[in-house]
Amino acid sequence: MKDYYEHLWEELPEDLHPPELELRTRLLQSEVRPGDRVLDLGCGSGTFTAVAAAAGAASVIGAEVAAAALLRARTAHPELDFRLVPIDGPLPLEDAGADLVWCSEVIEHIADTGAWLSEVRRVLAPAGRLLLTTPAHGRLRLLLGGVERYSEPLGDHLHLYTARSLRTLLGGFGFADTRIWAASGPPLFRRTLFARAVPVGC
Repeated sequence: MKDYYEHLWEELPEDLHPPELELRTRLLQSEVRPGDRVLDLGCGSGTFTAVAAAAGAASVIGAEVAAAALLRARTAHPELDFRLVPIDGPLPLEDAGADLVWCSEVIEHIADTGAWLSEVRRVLAPAGRLLLTTPAHGRLRLLLGGVERYSEPLGDHLHLYTARSLRTLLGGFGFADTRIWAASGPPLFRRTLFARAVPVGC
């Protein structure tokens, strides 16, 4: 799987424009507080790592499984801290080492979602926040578009989420005060799910 992402990042165009960039940027900016320690998990070329730093975070780490992505990130933002992480290993932080974990368009690519969410919860401080975005796959979209349109057999989207399934998943791994909303596109055909949750019982 790591080879897949290395090849993907080697082939992606240099002038890559993240989808829903403005919406995602506003969400992240609205949550960064002065003094926050932020982990941008699945940072890609570092676009949102830079957004968090500019928004006033005390420290920001961008973590990525593909060295090719980190090369782009370090070239574009040499002043920021980017770290290569194993695709199925621990995150580069101690317990409760982050006040905010940002995972944008990442969770749908994770093979072992349970282990990954357990690590996210481990590194979040008790009063920390998890922010994530993922493509929305409501019943009507799947009915009209077919599952093949959103989950190609050789593609890298391993999971399709609805607001309900995402809320259930986060609740099952110790997250509460969960707020999930859909955005971008006409009603009943929203393209993106946004979620905010906090760990409980840490």
